[in-house]
Amino acid sequence: MRIALITGASSGLGREYARWASDHGGYDQIWAVARRRERLEELAAELSTPVRPVPLDLTDKASITQLRGLLDEAAMQDKACGEKFSVGLLVNAAGLGKFGTYADMTCKEVDTMVDLNCRALVDVTQVALAHMGRGGRIIQIASSASFQPLPGLNVYAASKAFVRSYTRALRFELRGRGIFVTAVCPLWVKTEFIDVARQTANGQTVRHPFPMLGARRVARWSMLVNAVNYPIATCCVTGLLMRIADKIIPAPVIMWIWEGVRRV
Repeated sequence: MRIALITGASSGLGREYARWASDHGGYDQIWAVARRRERLEELAAELSTPVRPVPLDLTDKASITQLRGLLDEAAMQDKACGEKFSVGLLVNAAGLGKFGTYADMTCKEVDTMVDLNCRALVDVTQVALAHMGRGGRIIQIASSASFQPLPGLNVYAASKAFVRSYTRALRFELRGRGIFVTAVCPLWVKTEFIDVARQTANGQTVRHPFPMLGARRVARWSMLVNAVNYPIATCCVTGLLMRIADKIIPAPVIMWIWEGVRRV
């Protein structure tokens, strides 16, 4: 059995990647990971490919142990039947952002953001790679915020810079295994992200003046980029310009520009 393993599958980008996997991936089953079981069951009813809902809170370290156990169990069952179990696609779309400066956020909010965006992403990747072979594909959701230090979005931007750096190094390490790895770095996407990000002491710290991208567009475009094993998918011209700016404009200048833009 060859599966697609998708975190954050209950909404937004994760849900769109599940739709892509069902329509174009040729996978035997989609393992949809998220906290909300009812949303996962709705997704299962929508897709033509069989979906296995895996309700887990990835900020809980015990969830990684549970996921590893489920994957190992599935592998042993397939082996007993003379079949090979593999993770053909991993999409780490689970993530969290919060608007605000250091003074606007609690330690709990900061810890949850770093835990989900960084630690959980790495742990899920480690677990999935144990069952991934040649032809496997990995999509890690970073952000265009990863290209620069962004006041008022400092922890989120830093956590996504970690994702981007980790993903590029992982891609190099996996070059001999035939596994394609891409960090997806879009601008704002039309998901629940903005509403959740505003739930801080000062949610208007960032007013997101940039145009919003459709989640379907980001998912489709990034899968095309991953198909040629390109390391970064910005998914729009503005994101590409931000990536270029990171290479030629000093960080203090970018931060002063952002300081004005985020207040528009």
